[in-house]
Amino acid sequence: MASTTLPFLYTALQLLTLLSTVHFSRVIAIGVNWGTSASHPLPPAQVVQLLKANNVTKVKLFDADPDVLQALAGSNIYVTVGIPNSMLRSLNWSLKAAESWVHDNLTRYVSDGAGSVRVEFIAVGDDPFLQSFGEQFYPFVVGAAANIQTALVKVNLANKVKVVTPCSFDAFQSESGLPSRGQFRPDLNKTMAEVLTFLNKHRSPFFVAISPFLSYHQNKNVSLDFALFREGAHPRNDSHRSYKNSFDLSYDTVVMALSTAGFPRMDIIIGQIGWPTDGAANATSSLAQVFLKGLVDHLDSRLGTPLRPRDLPVETYIFSLLDEDQRSRTPGNFERHWGIFTFDGQAKYQVDFVHGSGKLINAQNVQYLSPKWCVVNNNKDLSNISAHALEACSAADCSALSPDGSCSDLSWTGNVSYAFNSFYQQHDQSADSCDFGGLGLITTVDPSVENCRFMIGLRNSLSVSLRRSSQFHWFISPVATILLCLVCVTW
Repeated sequence: MASTTLPFLYTALQLLTLLSTVHFSRVIAIGVNWGTSASHPLPPAQVVQLLKANNVTKVKLFDADPDVLQALAGSNIYVTVGIPNSMLRSLNWSLKAAESWVHDNLTRYVSDGAGSVRVEFIAVGDDPFLQSFGEQFYPFVVGAAANIQTALVKVNLANKVKVVTPCSFDAFQSESGLPSRGQFRPDLNKTMAEVLTFLNKHRSPFFVAISPFLSYHQNKNVSLDFALFREGAHPRNDSHRSYKNSFDLSYDTVVMALSTAGFPRMDIIIGQIGWPTDGAANATSSLAQVFLKGLVDHLDSRLGTPLRPRDLPVETYIFSLLDEDQRSRTPGNFERHWGIFTFDGQAKYQVDFVHGSGKLINAQNVQYLSPKWCVVNNNKDLSNISAHALEACSAADCSALSPDGSCSDLSWTGNVSYAFNSFYQQHDQSADSCDFGGLGLITTVDPSVENCRFMIGLRNSLSVSLRRSSQFHWFISPVATILLCLVCVTW
């Protein structure tokens, strides 16, 4: 196993420590996204320790959770604070609302003292231009950003903190699939012109997500080798320019879209990029290893892209630090498995590298619930088990059971046991959450099989898990449907 995991760990450590390499007049900076859409999140203080232990100096947040910001105080980690889409309307309509947000989420944490939070950017919206959202946020983005900017000026922070608007991977396109025809989606033209004018006026960079995995997953014309930076990938030629990997092709499509919109030299920050490790075909840890190594090596080479030779992204944020079992599954079950670390802060590969000189460091002193699991009671009549399996998966996370997932090879009773346990752990091992009409059985024997891990919840997440599980209880997931079909076929 050491021979296969060694390159990944070396890459991960490169990725987490390559934070201040000088490249001509520009600094190469790599950070991570820290999302909190988890039923059992690690306490923020432990996550900050995890970041520091692995030399991460930049982190991008999706909201302004006060516990997270307090944990980051005095850490010397540079922070991008997010504003969720649900707040855009009110921030657009009310300058007072923007001033209140800046006061509550910025000025109280930012100071010149040693205990301050080093906020670098405020990201207005969470991919508000994602195509699946339609045009619902278009009218509010620029107004919200402008009001936040005005509020920053009022408290003398406009020179320290930049306002940006994250742009989703599907906001730009090319009819030919090549950068020379790159442009923003037609429905975005007016709004994007306003966004770019705002960014240019305040010398703010353009935040954009690039997803070689999704390009490969959704486009049969993109090969796996091309997405993974592999040397043998067949190049894509665009006039006199040749593209050897999906990253360069996507990046230059963004560059061309910006140029077409009238902003050819605007700085670019890659706000999200990564490779998931479960929940879909080719979403595996081994391929994530290959992708991350290719990305880090490519950035470290300082070659740039055909349209921007030797001109790297200002910053690049890996998506994501931790797995999140409450992320939306609309794009696919892989959405819950982007983490470099598992939900409990354990590196997905844990071996020494370079003859024991160092390793990716796990979260320390993690407090788990008791070593108990909920499984199917095989001594019962299981003829009515399908409804209970559906109940469990509609509320809990069964994404690992999806085809090609890490638990897809379980027996049918194993599938149901996985669903039961996921529900049981999400409800903090309460006895009634393993009832399922008398078909559940609490055991102290770990039912995990090879790469399929039956998780144990975290002890300090009671209120979070119960609150969020109630929100998702009646959502029937694709995995739940698959599980129900498997059980029905069996019977």
